[in-house]
Amino acid sequence: MAARIDRVITSGIFSLDGEDFDVDNNVWLLGDDEEVIVIDAAHDHEPILKGIAGRKLKAIVCTHGHNDHINAAGALSDETGAPILLHPDDEMLWQVEYPHRRFDDSLRDGLSLEVGNHRIDVLHTPGHSPGGCCLHLPSDGVLFSGDTLFHGGPGATGRSFSSYDVIIESITNRLFVLPDDTMVRTGHGQSTTIGAEARNLNAS
Repeated sequence: MAARIDRVITSGIFSLDGEDFDVDNNVWLLGDDEEVIVIDAAHDHEPILKGIAGRKLKAIVCTHGHNDHINAAGALSDETGAPILLHPDDEMLWQVEYPHRRFDDSLRDGLSLEVGNHRIDVLHTPGHSPGGCCLHLPSDGVLFSGDTLFHGGPGATGRSFSSYDVIIESITNRLFVLPDDTMVRTGHGQSTTIGAEARNLNAS
């Protein structure tokens, strides 16, 4: 049976390098009718709780540590007791938002998470941030790309702790090896496919 995938869109401020930006974030809920993980708890935990709809929340998974992807994680964890997972290479970003709180567990490349009898594989894809990760659901051909890959190209790299060369290497070597029809559920904006983005990047 296919995994249940729900999207909640929240709005708020992304802050980095002394600049603020109004953003809409995709918060992805992945699991089944009994249990779920939240991918990138952004801005406001209340609509995320509504999307969870009484299911058991197994984990709050942060694809990276920018504030607009973690700033509802603390409140959501406090409300549900679910652990917060983040790659340790983004701890310096986490501490900007949560200077007196540690995330609960670490993501790492090759780690597999389980929810609703589905396996989700963690792919470390630095570039947008040092600890940036994507989550691959191989059974359904779905990738949750955070801010690593968007409809239209790579995530932004013109800010602190980012690198264009590194993100291109991550996308080429970790994501473009997936099947072309893999659906990419992004951190902002519309979804895309691996094949479409590979063609776009190769044509640019």
